[in-house]
Amino acid sequence: MHSTIGIKVLLSAGLALCAAAWAADNVAPLDVKPGQWETTVTIARNGAPPIPPDVLAKMSPEQRAMIEARMKAGMNLGPQTHVAKHCVTREDMARAFAPNEDKQSCTRTVLSSTSSSQDFRVDCASSGMTAIGHIEAVDSEHLRGKVKSTTTQSGQTTTSETTIFSKWLGAACPEKKQQ
Repeated sequence: MHSTIGIKVLLSAGLALCAAAWAADNVAPLDVKPGQWETTVTIARNGAPPIPPDVLAKMSPEQRAMIEARMKAGMNLGPQTHVAKHCVTREDMARAFAPNEDKQSCTRTVLSSTSSSQDFRVDCASSGMTAIGHIEAVDSEHLRGKVKSTTTQSGQTTTSETTIFSKWLGAACPEKKQQ
């Protein structure tokens, strides 16, 4: 199921988003430490995520009803929080952020950038998603941010507000070697 900013994308790119140096001229990387980070992402949605017409066309009426019921039930759950650990190397911090799910039709724009904060916009034409975000390095071991997004597809609009908090756990990364 496609969400406004997919939970999978946020979890897998959570700290990469926060710590990205944004490969562009005059863009300052956030002044944070490489190593093991824990990212907490809380997403509050308004409206059901739109389902692309080609996906709906492939569903039987029963499948469609089941998906619609699940989406309505999910809307009533309130904000959802996810926590994930990430190993971030200096190389990761120098790489530009790009949504994993739709690299070719998403464009990103850095609105402002310093070593302590970044403001950005992401537009994904194929999914109808636009997001505006702010990430700030509270200090070299803590990041926080907010992303507000709107997705409009097939006449349906979903808005969401995502809150991100990341904390540095240490220099050692169990899942990959530091560079």
